[in-house]
Amino acid sequence: MPHLNIAKLRTAELRKDPFEYTIVPGFLDRDSLSAVVESYPKLKGGSYPLETVETSQALQEVIDELDGPAFEDAIAEKFGVDIAGKPKMYSLRGYCRATDGKIHTDSKDKIITVLLYLNENWPHETGKLRMLRSGTDLESYSEEVAPDGGTILIFKRSDKSWHGHGPFEGERRSIQMNWMISEGKRGFHAVRHKISAGFKKLTAA
Repeated sequence: MPHLNIAKLRTAELRKDPFEYTIVPGFLDRDSLSAVVESYPKLKGGSYPLETVETSQALQEVIDELDGPAFEDAIAEKFGVDIAGKPKMYSLRGYCRATDGKIHTDSKDKIITVLLYLNENWPHETGKLRMLRSGTDLESYSEEVAPDGGTILIFKRSDKSWHGHGPFEGERRSIQMNWMISEGKRGFHAVRHKISAGFKKLTAA
């Protein structure tokens, strides 16, 4: 049974103000979300390359679907981009620090950014990602996205793709996926098939 609702992504609205993005609530099946949350690795603050983390079967199955052709085709069609054969980068987050969420656009070597939120609910007022109209004002935004319910946020990186959130500290789980322009100097890992279990276990903050 598929974990991801690709059909829902295909019919989702593509917003173009203030930049190109789409939001799909419930993109991850509710039962799948519960299984991923229950087995999610305990991570400290920061972003962890996928190959450094030991993943559960549930999480790995979700990642495999993100890495599949159906998801890639839906993204290419939605945003009108040619990403076939482009390297991909995956990372996990599990704990948000009060200093995280500062306004930024993402680096120029990224084509598409995908954020799949892995929190069953979000009772907090802060920590919701905002699609911003400038790089200086967190209060000037077109939309605010709660990082819960298996929601996925996808945007096309540009010089206007400003986003960020207010200070929050606590658990805030997500998968970040990017299609990259090239492997580049940082040696990004191009994922094509199932990723093996990671090299180290990480402890909670």
